[in-house]
Amino acid sequence: MSARQPLVVVGDVLLDRDIDGESSRLAPDAPAPVVDVADDRSRPGGAGLAAALAARSGREVVLIAALGQDPASEAVRRALRGSVRLAEIPLDGQLPQKTRVMASGRPLVRFDCGGGRPGEPGPEVREALAGARAVLAADYGRGTAAAVRDLLADVAHRVPLLWDPHPKGDPPVPGARLVTPNASEARALTSGEDRSLHACAVRGAQLAAEWQAAAVAVTLGARGALLARAGSDSPMLVPAPYRAEGDPCGAGDCFAATAAAALADGALPEEAVQRAVAEAAAFVAAGGAGNRALWRTAPPVERPVAARPADPFELARSVRARGGTVVATGGCFDLLHAGHVGLLESARRIGDCLIVCVNPAASVTRLKGPGRPLTRAADRTRVLAGLGSVDAVAVFEEDSPVELLRRLRPDVWVKGGDYSVDALPEAATLREWGGQALVLPYLDGRSTTALARRAARAAAPGPEVRS
Repeated sequence: MSARQPLVVVGDVLLDRDIDGESSRLAPDAPAPVVDVADDRSRPGGAGLAAALAARSGREVVLIAALGQDPASEAVRRALRGSVRLAEIPLDGQLPQKTRVMASGRPLVRFDCGGGRPGEPGPEVREALAGARAVLAADYGRGTAAAVRDLLADVAHRVPLLWDPHPKGDPPVPGARLVTPNASEARALTSGEDRSLHACAVRGAQLAAEWQAAAVAVTLGARGALLARAGSDSPMLVPAPYRAEGDPCGAGDCFAATAAAALADGALPEEAVQRAVAEAAAFVAAGGAGNRALWRTAPPVERPVAARPADPFELARSVRARGGTVVATGGCFDLLHAGHVGLLESARRIGDCLIVCVNPAASVTRLKGPGRPLTRAADRTRVLAGLGSVDAVAVFEEDSPVELLRRLRPDVWVKGGDYSVDALPEAATLREWGGQALVLPYLDGRSTTALARRAARAAAPGPEVRS
């Protein structure tokens, strides 16, 4: 990215302070824990954190933020010096400061202080926005985005604009390329308390229409993000690459910064969300915003494989009874390959169990033609059941798993590929009980047919060699 076309971050900055230590006793004068302080550190938060994360790759980043002459503002300037260029808006008041007191890494209490209102943006702010390659608006509802709203409305017509909203802030300007509320923010901005994936998809499409945004990515924490568009019943769920264990503080800022940087590099919203989900998982695994070495990532945390019930219907009932999410997928799975494995692993991370619906031999022959299947149903079932991502396997007799799905009643039905959810016959069936059909990204170039053809070519005798 050229120095004349930086990624510009606009939004509310605050100072985050973490006081961490150990607690093994209560105060003698009150039933309150006593923390023996071992560490006391401060860092930029809000748009300041997003800007710092966006600058990690070495790209030029300009932060437009309201800063004053108070100690918290000075601390933010020092922390960002050398990595992020500031285009300041005058702040009337003190910069907000959040202080978390933790014991052994677990929050005990948080104190908030400070606050002020941004003034008028000057020529430096207008110049930064005029020369932006892409813009991230990190709106925490404290007035910075509102102070430059007219400028952002103009930006949205020229370059990619990502808007990270907050219920206390203003709605995004029309024309945003991507808006990134989390699930609780999306609920607060719409009606209803339903927390299902179907409800998240409906909210995402509704908000995209209201905001006139190209796409809305509802972030789901450890489950990834759901990408929705106005008027579409074909959301894309992008699961996290692994279940990260760590402090999630700042994960939303990491997601927004990564997605904005991807848009600046010319990525589509789908590609930007995939990069952002993976980077946010690594960020959380490395300790979140409280980690001093934000560039270090941790290896994937393996999910322990529990004993799987033999009966998929009993599994579905037990998971639903405890309020979990039942996920199902289906196919022939004739020769298991990397595309299958990636799809199954992604599908399992969506919910609390994964049930795989398998076509029997006669159905595979009708669908794929003579010579298929290459592997009988019992063997395909055994191979699938041996995968750590699969909790149960069910075989159906028809060409379509619709009747089996009516018995299982999964919350989510997933398929991998580049087709629309609207084209899936299972989508209408899932809607009968409020379930959601989803399309997951699929590893291109992998198929049973291609494997079989390569095997046949390898087994064919070559030309006779004459001495």
